[in-house]
Amino acid sequence: MQRRTVVALAATVTAAGAAVAFTLPSMAGTNAGRRPASQSTGAVAPQLLAAMQRDLGVSADQAAARVKRAAWASGVAAQLRSATGDSYAGSWLGKDGTTLNIAITDAGLAGRVRAAGATPRVVERSVAELDSAKRALDAEATRADRDLPGWYVDVAANQVVIQALPGDTEHAEELADDAGIPDAAVKVVVTKAAPKPLADVIGAEPYFVNLGGGQARCSIGFAVEGGFVTAGHCGAEGTRTTDRENLDQGVVVASVFPGNADMGVVQTNAGVTLQPFVNDFDGNALPVGGSTEAPVGAAVCRSGSTTGTFCGTILAKNQTVNYPEGAVTGLTRTDVCAEGGDSGGPWLSGDQAQGVTSGGSGDCTVGGETFFQPITEILETNGLTLLTTGGGAAVAAAPPAEATTAPPAAATGAPAGNGNGNGRGNGHHRRGHRN
Repeated sequence: MQRRTVVALAATVTAAGAAVAFTLPSMAGTNAGRRPASQSTGAVAPQLLAAMQRDLGVSADQAAARVKRAAWASGVAAQLRSATGDSYAGSWLGKDGTTLNIAITDAGLAGRVRAAGATPRVVERSVAELDSAKRALDAEATRADRDLPGWYVDVAANQVVIQALPGDTEHAEELADDAGIPDAAVKVVVTKAAPKPLADVIGAEPYFVNLGGGQARCSIGFAVEGGFVTAGHCGAEGTRTTDRENLDQGVVVASVFPGNADMGVVQTNAGVTLQPFVNDFDGNALPVGGSTEAPVGAAVCRSGSTTGTFCGTILAKNQTVNYPEGAVTGLTRTDVCAEGGDSGGPWLSGDQAQGVTSGGSGDCTVGGETFFQPITEILETNGLTLLTTGGGAAVAAAPPAEATTAPPAAATGAPAGNGNGNGRGNGHHRRGHRN
């Protein structure tokens, strides 16, 4: 039997015959038919560093330093989260990509944070309180609140942020008020565009499923033992999948969308060979060394067969995104661009898997923002093992050298923007967001 190879590729959506009446968040695809020609098992592929240089405006040395610093920061943040307990209020890398900030509510723990090589930020609310406020928004929101693009925890501001379209800030204020969130703990941010499905009705690459009477082309996110992970909106459980040669490939064995995730798992047939690489659609296979979660502020890159490989920065985690099909919670927000056909594709920080594309707004001409489903949740929920090259970089015991950029001034007490200065008026809200 001829064996077929599956690496972590990207895909798109195609319609058979008449137009298909379905919409899906950001699906990955085009440049069909090109397989990666060069495989590397080094910690960070040079092609990924080159993409970071292009998109982040940094040198080769700075790109490599950011990857190393993010790996170190992930380990230190996890240690300090455990060490600071209920006082922990979040972590993020500064705009320089190297300064690790650890927010705490107990100033007495600042010395412990400094001893670990991080910068302490004393704030008012713990991350547990912020997450609780965000869950309150999720619980209070109704179908009418899908007009709001979404909401998320902003650890750097020590607040919960609600996004609103121009002219709709009062709606956001009413939702926050009805959810019982204090004025000081929330801010409303106006955004120009709402997240939308980025489906492409074109033909070509990786794997296919039948949806709504037509055929959808989706992305292979990452190879795992027994199959691969992708976006949940790429087929319900039991949906058969075929490869680009229209040969039987496998079956969707797990799918969540919308709801608390946008995750899918395909169990592949015996004739499919699984490999721990990501196709950059420029003739290269980028290595997958592990799945250590990068912090807010870290550089991140995604691959999609519509647009290729693009990089940017992780802006926030635990975001609720309101799609036309319903709300999805727990997504990660980035400033990386994406276009129709890029959904389900893989995200990397260095050689560490981060997630699969869910949806977004904008495009790669004017820019935009894109959301991804974290890979760790997919693996843990479904008991999966990520296939890796074994080339993942170990977390450094001591912090890598920092950039010369001075760290931002230390925060004292509540962050700027609290109180009535967050645009919520005098605290009086109409309770009309359910209408």
